[in-house]
Amino acid sequence: MSWNPALDPDCPTGDAVDAIETVIVPRARDIGGFEVRRALPAPRRQMVGPFIFFDQMGPAEFLSGQGIDVRPHPHIGLATVTYLHRGQIHHRDSLGTDQWIEPGAVNLMLAGQGITHSERIDGAVRAQPSSLFGIQSWIALPEEREDDPAAFLHAGAGDLPVLDGEGKTVRLILGAAYGERAPVETPSEMFYLDARLDPFAQLPLPGNHEDRGAYVLEGEVEIAGETHAAGRMMVFRPGDRVSMRAGPQGARVMLLGGATLNGPRHIWWNFVASSKDKIEAAKEAWRAGDWENGRFQLPPHDDQEFIPLPGQTR
Repeated sequence: MSWNPALDPDCPTGDAVDAIETVIVPRARDIGGFEVRRALPAPRRQMVGPFIFFDQMGPAEFLSGQGIDVRPHPHIGLATVTYLHRGQIHHRDSLGTDQWIEPGAVNLMLAGQGITHSERIDGAVRAQPSSLFGIQSWIALPEEREDDPAAFLHAGAGDLPVLDGEGKTVRLILGAAYGERAPVETPSEMFYLDARLDPFAQLPLPGNHEDRGAYVLEGEVEIAGETHAAGRMMVFRPGDRVSMRAGPQGARVMLLGGATLNGPRHIWWNFVASSKDKIEAAKEAWRAGDWENGRFQLPPHDDQEFIPLPGQTR
């Protein structure tokens, strides 16, 4: 979901331990009966590599007739990555994309200079009980790509490299790691992995990336003698050789990182940019609401409502 990190940025952090630079304890938020846990941005860490936003969605169970309804809203200066473990989300955007997001698939929406999209559970899926569990993350764009044209890239679960053996199954979602490269082009060098570990299985972190982090989704892992339970993000020092071992129940871990950008980014609502002027220009364009000739358009098949600018009534 594209909820605003700037409105709720305070995520408590723990003490750094051994090879771990920062431990982030995400702050849980209930949004109309749907829980999200936000790990990034945090007070001591705005980004891990280019990843500037990291939300765990659910797990949630919906009765027939229930589901999420995130109305059309804008983005600039980032790429969204929606990765589901369970459930489905109907994505529509101002490019005309109409895509059901399903478990294990990659869906990267490059906002660039501006895009509008909605995220819903509707149609036949909403007519029956459903569940939802996944991660939505934002990737901040390199400064030279912030004004790129918008784009939407999709790869099915079967198209992604999977490394399987020694008690672990690792799916490469984006970028390059362990000698493999994912098929979806990314705006900068990075890696993003979904790792399932059997009890006591060990997994070294990729060593060829400047910035690295790990988020424990299920179970627990041991790193440098410390145990980290589900709902924790660990950020590691550059250059350290780091390995994790799953606990007695096994673990599921998201690994992420990549090259750092040339500096911090400004975040306001759904906008990310290297300069405040870019944020102000996007605010004015969305406030104007000129869907025919302006900077932002509404999705062709979801254009009857939208989320107004914070502080503005429709």
